[in-house]
Amino acid sequence: MTQSASSSSQFALLTQRRFAPFFGAQFLGAFNDNLFKTALVTAITFDAASWTDLNVGLLNNLIAGLFILPFVLASATAGQIADKTDKAFLMRAVKLMEIAIMVIAAFGWAMHDLWLLVAAVVGMGLHSTIFGPVKHSYLPQHLSKPELIGGNGMVQMGTFVGILTGQLLGAAAMALGATGVTVIVVATIAVAVLGLLLTLMVPSSPPAAPDLVISRNVFAESARNLRFSAANRDVFIAMLANSWFWFFGAMILAQFPVYARDILHGAPEVFAVLLTAFSIGIGAGSLMCERLSGGRLHLGLVPIGALGLSLFGIDLYFASTQVMTTQVTAASLLVGEQFRILLDCFLLGAFGGIYVVPLFALIQTRSEPSHLSRTIGGMNILNALFMVVAALIAMVLLSIGLSVPGIFLFTALANFALLILLCVVQPEYLREARRWLSERFGRQRLVE
Repeated sequence: MTQSASSSSQFALLTQRRFAPFFGAQFLGAFNDNLFKTALVTAITFDAASWTDLNVGLLNNLIAGLFILPFVLASATAGQIADKTDKAFLMRAVKLMEIAIMVIAAFGWAMHDLWLLVAAVVGMGLHSTIFGPVKHSYLPQHLSKPELIGGNGMVQMGTFVGILTGQLLGAAAMALGATGVTVIVVATIAVAVLGLLLTLMVPSSPPAAPDLVISRNVFAESARNLRFSAANRDVFIAMLANSWFWFFGAMILAQFPVYARDILHGAPEVFAVLLTAFSIGIGAGSLMCERLSGGRLHLGLVPIGALGLSLFGIDLYFASTQVMTTQVTAASLLVGEQFRILLDCFLLGAFGGIYVVPLFALIQTRSEPSHLSRTIGGMNILNALFMVVAALIAMVLLSIGLSVPGIFLFTALANFALLILLCVVQPEYLREARRWLSERFGRQRLVE
């Protein structure tokens, strides 16, 4: 640990070299991933004839799958590399890789070569795969334990804001036609260069296991990685609970485009408003964790966050069934009769942030320090697998006739079942939730 907190506020970290350059680099990485990917998907969707004869829906799902594929195949190796290498050096190498990928993408845009652009998508997926273990194992080296909740909240907020702004700006830029392509080319390369410059200011982060020998067999290493993590029961349960969050998010967010179009009978901006509300909610909930936990790891927030996910997922179902014959607009969501739907989306995000941030902090503090990056790599494998399973389950539910609001209800009820299971297999979560409620509201008020 290099330095203790100089202030109780997580925002004070943004003034410190040990956090600010790292935070900026990870934010720009999430932003660039989504700026490029959304621009490509938008171009293919609205100008399909000039790009390909393939089915657009199939191609868009292929692009999403190819972006996730490196997380499944390379996360274990990425964890090994992060444990073996100085993390500041590795961040710079990853940003150089990002610049190269965006230059390749620039040629793809210029040559109107779809498959060169798809190759860049795979490259950005690999870039994010390598950066993931670095991102989460860097924090415990430079933040004290009381700062980890706030630091993780900041990172989680920055990631989702980066994702949201990248998606919105990527779609907006492609609405400009040829000018938009130029904007995307210049912006993606410039953002990658800026990210590299920020990593030059990241302080040295000595490797946790410098003598580690990198395994050449990615499948054997993935299995070994997960077996090692499973030996630490507390950590492995937290890893699975974290991956469930990505399952939940994938189930809900994947339905938003069709939900906005077919259930709310809205224009594209309705989808954008819903996505914005959910993403801002994630950021707000993540930032609230420091205040709610008193600046320490408080596992009681996990079941409280999970309960909120179920309650507002259920409410979103009932709110949706009341407007299925109504045309919803962005204005009616923001200030009109359908504000309840927007509020549900925001609160789903907020309770998601409250749920997931303590899990990251637990994994960081209870993992073997020399194996932390590999543990994060294993968690990324689980995250990717859970997201793939979510997509498959959603496809099955839709194929048997379940409506999109029905999928919201199914996911919320499944989440409630998971909450019960989590509290049974790890009673510490329920015990800490009771303690948190007692601390916040007082024993007498709870009795009343």
